[in-house]
Amino acid sequence: MSNAAHSSPPAQRKLFEQSAAQNDGSFTEQDWGLFIAVAAIWGSSFLFIDIGLDAFPPGVITLIRVASGALALAVLPKRHVTIEAGDRARLVVLSVIWVAIPFTLFPIAEQYINSSVTGLLNGATPIFAASVAAILLRQRATGPLLAGIVVGFVGIVLISLPSISDGSNETRGVVLVLAATVCYGFAINLSAPLQARYGSLPLMSRTLALATIWTLPYGLWQIDDASWELGPLVAVLVLGVFGTGIAFAIMGSLVGRVGSTRASFITYLIPVVSLTLGVTFRGDTVAPLAIIGIACVIGGALLASRARR
Repeated sequence: MSNAAHSSPPAQRKLFEQSAAQNDGSFTEQDWGLFIAVAAIWGSSFLFIDIGLDAFPPGVITLIRVASGALALAVLPKRHVTIEAGDRARLVVLSVIWVAIPFTLFPIAEQYINSSVTGLLNGATPIFAASVAAILLRQRATGPLLAGIVVGFVGIVLISLPSISDGSNETRGVVLVLAATVCYGFAINLSAPLQARYGSLPLMSRTLALATIWTLPYGLWQIDDASWELGPLVAVLVLGVFGTGIAFAIMGSLVGRVGSTRASFITYLIPVVSLTLGVTFRGDTVAPLAIIGIACVIGGALLASRARR
């Protein structure tokens, strides 16, 4: 029987499809290095957004962030690949749900809730990623992976409760952040097979380039409201080059190495970083209950890193 009988042509592939991770076992040192690097970079991104809002409206922040991230990846050396015709629609969808929509929603949300709370809510991403994998890809979360989901989710709840009780977690901001994390849940699963076929840098370079186009109208619409102060501008550029371009390239590699669901557990460490920076630079308060939640978050990430089989 020919190989064509075992695999569908690119044009016939489903939008969401399963892909084999390079490492189904325990995280290696390289996996942990990628994991911690992205957690640190993305955990600080909410602080940089908050600083950017001192001078820029949300649409301008998103445009500068995405465009500078795309430029950063464009200048990096990478192998030339041609996106198959059947994957071009997937690439467009990925640029919308992994970048354009969530990156637009986060700065809008931070007009209503602070950077720490935004980072905390972003920790819900693994729940959505695992749910999408279970429903669309029939990949059930079992054993250590399921335990990691439960423990990590408990940690997120414990961290969030003090903010909710203090009234700082306003409904509009919460809804916007959760909508962004739902997009992430779909995007992480969509990106895994694409990363396996084309590599992290070529894929993310094209994704950010397309997302720049989608975010351009909203950014130009609000550009007259920007004050162009140096400090906020530097914060947004750092957010774009490192928190978007470099971090997305690293995340793409991590998804290919350990799978979409386990890679998404990176967001269980992001609240730890966002809380630390929020307390240090924005004067956010941390309740004792949140400290217990941080311990659960780290425990969930450790469980998720164990072998799947």
